[in-house]
Amino acid sequence: MSKSLRLVLGDQLNYHHSWLDEPADSNIFIMMEIKPEATYVKHHIQKLIGFFAAMRSYHDHLENKGFKVIYYQLSDTSNAHSFEKNIQKAIEEGDFDHFYYQEPDEYRLDEELKALTKRLSIPSECCSSEHFLTDRGDLEKFFKGKKTYLMESFYRDMRKKFDVLMNGTQPEGEKWNYDHENRKKLPKGHEVKDANLNFTNLTDIEGEINKMGISSIGSVAASRFIWPVSRRKALNVLEYFLDELFENYGKYQDAMDTEHKFIYHSRISFALNTKMLHPLEVIQAAEKKWKESDDALELSAVEGFIRQILGWREYMRGVYWAKMPQYSEENFFKHERKLPAMYWTGETKMNCLKHAISQSLSDAYAHHIQRLMITGNFALLMHTHPDEVDEWYLGIYIDAIEWVEITNTRGMSQWADGGLLATKPYISSANYIHKMSNYCTSCHYDKAKKYGDKACPFNSLYWYFFETHRDKLKKNARVAMMYNTLDRMKPDEKEKIFKQAEAYLDKRDEL
Repeated sequence: MSKSLRLVLGDQLNYHHSWLDEPADSNIFIMMEIKPEATYVKHHIQKLIGFFAAMRSYHDHLENKGFKVIYYQLSDTSNAHSFEKNIQKAIEEGDFDHFYYQEPDEYRLDEELKALTKRLSIPSECCSSEHFLTDRGDLEKFFKGKKTYLMESFYRDMRKKFDVLMNGTQPEGEKWNYDHENRKKLPKGHEVKDANLNFTNLTDIEGEINKMGISSIGSVAASRFIWPVSRRKALNVLEYFLDELFENYGKYQDAMDTEHKFIYHSRISFALNTKMLHPLEVIQAAEKKWKESDDALELSAVEGFIRQILGWREYMRGVYWAKMPQYSEENFFKHERKLPAMYWTGETKMNCLKHAISQSLSDAYAHHIQRLMITGNFALLMHTHPDEVDEWYLGIYIDAIEWVEITNTRGMSQWADGGLLATKPYISSANYIHKMSNYCTSCHYDKAKKYGDKACPFNSLYWYFFETHRDKLKKNARVAMMYNTLDRMKPDEKEKIFKQAEAYLDKRDEL
C-alpha cells in the first residue's frame, strides 16, 4: 500500500482541507517548529506563542481524526530545525513513496520548498492550500496591461463572482462602496463593550522560546492571551464580533481612542491568516447576519467589513504574487533613514505614536488606521528606508505574514512602489489625526502649530515631504491641491516650516 508524507506549515491550519478526508492509515503528516522561522525577523513574543500554540492545536485535531503526525516541538532534541533535514529523516525512516506540500504563501518559502523537493529521493507534488478565493496569478491576469492596479474594480468583480451583497446584477443598496460613511470619530464618553478575551495561559511555550535563545519584541501577560489558537476559539471570536460589535464596526472602523485599543474591530485576522477560518465562511456569516437583522445592522457596516476580506485581502495577495521578488526592493522615494527608536520602545512625547506603538508592543495588534495613518504615516514623513518599516511591521503584528504585510507596508503605507496600488501617498498632518481620534487633546505637542515650541512634528514634516519630493509628485493630480497650498505660502513661512522639519528629522530619537 502506498504511503505519503504531507507537510503542513504554521500558517496552513485548514481544518477543512481535503487532505483530512484522505485515508488515515496511508497519509502521515509532518509539522515542525523550527528556529529559522522564528528568527528570520525578530517577532513579537505573542506572535511566536500564537503560531506555535495554534500548530499544536492543529496537531491534536489531526490525531483526533486518526492521523499519525510527525511533530517537532521547538525544544525537541531530535528537531534539526531545518525543513529539509527533518523531512529527509522522515522519508528515510518511514518508507514513503510520495511527498506532498501545500502552496506556501511567502515567496522565500515557495523557493525553499521548490529547491528542497528536487533533492528528495521520492516524487513530490505541490497542492492548493484551499483557502484563498483566487489563484496566485488571477489578479495579474485581471490587470494585464495596466500600470496601476485599482482595487475597486477587482473588488466589484469579486462581488459578482461570489454573489456577495448583490441584488441580481446590481449591488445591494445600489452602491458598491460605503467607505465615506465609515469615517466617524468615537464620540466623547462613548462606551465600547470589550470582549475581554483570554483563552489560555501559554507561558509554557514562552518558556520554550526563551530556553531556545530566540530573541523577540513586545511582551505577554501571563494571565492574558487574547488570540484564538484553535478553530473552535476562532469561531467564538467571530461569533462575538457578529453579535456584539458588528453593529458599530462600520461607522467607527477608522476611529482611534486612548481608552479603547480594539474598539469594534473583529480580531479575526490571525485566525484568517493561519487558515483556521476560511474567508468565504466569514463573508457569508456577515452577510447572513445583515439579512437577518431587519435593518438593525447598517449595510455600510457589512459592506465595509466584507470589502476588507473579499476585496482588500485577496487583492493584496494578488499584488504580492504578481510583483515578487522585486517588490521587496522597491524604494520609490529613495529613503535611507533608520526607524526612530520609539518604534521599539513606545517612548515618545507624541501621544498618537505612544498609544499606537505601546499597544502594538503589549498586544501585537493595531488596527488598520493606526498602522496606516499613525505609525506608517510617521515613518514615511521621517524618510525611513522601506526595509526598516517592513521588518518592524512583519515582526510586531500577530497577523503579519509577508504576503499581506509587505504589500500593505511597502505599497500602501510607504508608497515605495510609486503608485502601483495607491493613487497617492497616505500621509497627513495633525489635522487628520485630531479628526479621527482624541490623541491630540492630551499631547505634549500642539496640533495647531507648524513650527516653534512644541509644534506637532506631523505638521512641518508633512509640508517638508511634499517639498522634498516635488519632482516625483508634482504631476500627481491627487496631490495637486497640496502643491497649490504650498506654493501660496510666503517664503519666510515656508523657511520656518522646513527648518522645523529638518530639526525634527535630526532629532527623531528625541521626539
